[in-house]
Amino acid sequence: MQRPYFRILTGALAGFAVAGGSVHAAAPGVAALQTMTARFAPVDVRVDLSQLPVNERQALAAMVRAAQIMDALYLRQVSPRNESQLLALLQDGSPLGQARVRYFMINKGPWSELDVNEAFVPGVGERPAQANFYPVDATRGEVETWLKSLPEPEHEAAAGFFTVIRRTSAGALTAVPYALEYQNELGEAARYLRAAAALTAQPTLRAFLEKRAAAFASNDYFDSDMAWMDLDASIEPTIGPYEVYEDRWFNFKAAFEAFITVRDAAESAKLAHFSAELQELEDHLPIDPQLRNPKLGGYAPIRVVNVVYNSGDGNHATQTAAFNLPNDERVVSAKGSKRVLLKNFQQAKYQKVLVPIAARVLAPADRKQVAFEPFFTHILMHELMHGLGPQAIRVDGRATTVRQELKELNGPLEEAKADVSGLWALQYLMDKGVINKRMERATYTTFLASTFRTLRFGLADAHARGMALQVNNFLDHGAIRIAHDGTFSLDTAKAKQAVTDLTHDIMTLQAHGDYAGVKALLTRMVVIRPAVQHMLDRLQDVPVDIAPRLVTAAELTAQ
Repeated sequence: MQRPYFRILTGALAGFAVAGGSVHAAAPGVAALQTMTARFAPVDVRVDLSQLPVNERQALAAMVRAAQIMDALYLRQVSPRNESQLLALLQDGSPLGQARVRYFMINKGPWSELDVNEAFVPGVGERPAQANFYPVDATRGEVETWLKSLPEPEHEAAAGFFTVIRRTSAGALTAVPYALEYQNELGEAARYLRAAAALTAQPTLRAFLEKRAAAFASNDYFDSDMAWMDLDASIEPTIGPYEVYEDRWFNFKAAFEAFITVRDAAESAKLAHFSAELQELEDHLPIDPQLRNPKLGGYAPIRVVNVVYNSGDGNHATQTAAFNLPNDERVVSAKGSKRVLLKNFQQAKYQKVLVPIAARVLAPADRKQVAFEPFFTHILMHELMHGLGPQAIRVDGRATTVRQELKELNGPLEEAKADVSGLWALQYLMDKGVINKRMERATYTTFLASTFRTLRFGLADAHARGMALQVNNFLDHGAIRIAHDGTFSLDTAKAKQAVTDLTHDIMTLQAHGDYAGVKALLTRMVVIRPAVQHMLDRLQDVPVDIAPRLVTAAELTAQ
């Protein structure tokens, strides 16, 4: 056995392969895999740590080592066969074998996320929709029936973020806490977090690290999530089980990830005033007033950071530009949520991907409107809007949440909601004078170019599915104009109406937990129409995203 934590992904895959037998298969061959891999533009990620004292740099290195373990845990969560498949690939020292391993590590599995999860290694079958959160021999219907049969406390644990569903020796279904399922790896990660806590001189950082280490053993993440909300330090770590997109059955189970970052204090301070606008934005959402939240939970800190190391669910295929956490509705209700913007990743995406896309997609007169500031600001507003609108709801008289009611449909709808309501909120703040109104045209034009950036993630991706919904909404409102040469431009007035209408429709569906209504909407609107596909075809030589080479993290852990 390679555990604990799969020997830090088999020694960071030094050299990728060892001599040995080949994995016999057909296409894609070496050339095709190299083309697929080239869709991710390599970027050296270096972060200036000169302002950190020696002890804080040592604490940072310990956090990176804990974060490395999240990669191995995520591999196990994606598929029960992931580890054995990677080990088999590592035995193939041929150019084909090495090409497969490189692309496997980008995707954290043998399925290409940009190609609707098509297998690129022969014989692996389809990507399991249940990932490794549920028994391989179970059906979704069996699990759903079992969940409904449980008394409320047991149902809450079984449908919760931090359990996997396994079979007992008698074949019955049972919930197993992450703390038990991943005991060895989490114990090792906790040891590194405690070492970091002992090294740092920053009280809120120490408190979070100690509480998160304790959560790995107790399986109760509430206190450490609350401590993460209070974190105010030069180092901003996010580590643990968070996002639920990997659970394609129900969106119940959280996948392990890590972002070990250093705060940009000046940029964070510039954006802090946006938090004060959230209640007013909530009070003016274009939905029935009864569906608005009269008192948002807690506060909404905004952190602008530079990534030193990212792993697990936070580092596969397309890279995260920002996030809004935690997802636990109890914490959000009590404390609010934190928005973290990964500035160095956003800058790399803008230069390597968005600028060349804009040069092809947009009408010539609009290309000069594209700028980093509206790109960055819309990503911020996207994350802020995740915390607004319906969250905890009532359906047929019972208390529930949007996530629980919409299950696997929640991901794409929520991403569409954050995007489109983010545009609505930016317009509101421009009209109010909080944001310079001169940014209006640049905001919509930069967003239009960025829609193609997101669509290229592939319709297996929740963000891309949410973006397809938005693009088709723009088209149906006549807000997108397509010239004879195939380039795109926006009618700003019609775009504003399209944004308001879709924000209303999405949030109303969420407020009612309307699974059938959401399914009908996504079935109708999550498609790539011919004119859009024609433009996507013209972008094939433009990188789809970045492939970060975490240079500073490697230097830290080598010391």
